[in-house]
Amino acid sequence: MPRPAAARSTQTGPSDLLTIGQVLSRLKPEFPDLSNSKLRFLEERELVTPVRTPSGYRKFSSVDVERLRFILGLQRDHYLPLKVIRQHLADLDAGRPTALPAGAGSVSLVTSPRRLSRDELVAQTGATRALLDDAVAASLLPAAEFHGDDSVTMLTALVELTKTGIEPRHLRTVRVAAERELDLIESAVASVARRRDSAGRARVAELSRELAEQLDVVRRALVRSALDRLDT
Repeated sequence: MPRPAAARSTQTGPSDLLTIGQVLSRLKPEFPDLSNSKLRFLEERELVTPVRTPSGYRKFSSVDVERLRFILGLQRDHYLPLKVIRQHLADLDAGRPTALPAGAGSVSLVTSPRRLSRDELVAQTGATRALLDDAVAASLLPAAEFHGDDSVTMLTALVELTKTGIEPRHLRTVRVAAERELDLIESAVASVARRRDSAGRARVAELSRELAEQLDVVRRALVRSALDRLDT
């Protein structure tokens, strides 16, 4: 798998740019499931930034195409979530050393998931034991002996929210909404989930991640729209 270019080539002229249809024609032989909506989703997630014509049409450079090929390969072959891919690309763009090699043979994460005790989780996030207990009581965090990166992210956010008076008990509706999103995802992948082979399980995992991230885009757009109305 080729290493993606860190930035768009300044040598690309208007005649060298590709429409979204031409990009699909180039990439679909390698990625048959690729669609217009998937390309737009990757743009929304700021993984690729095509230029826009005065009429608003997307135009992709050869650098954009190689970047897309790299991203799609990581998703298909290594089942990496977009947040991991985005960070890896950010490291490459900034010229920073990265733990995710982009060689032609294989790509692997060399870091192992963290396992933090309750005391370590509290110390890492600056939370109090009471806040951790409240988060567990509100089913925002698992009642587990050890916690991973997701718990760190959640508890760190809760620390900031409590500074404005938003406590874990206030977020039960958010948890319920997340559970309903999970129901939507499970329903959407049900036909693929009937396959019992490893390829089917891998496709379920990949599709579930994509759907979760697309639902996140919708949720953020709704919140932004609501905030805009408040400002008017």
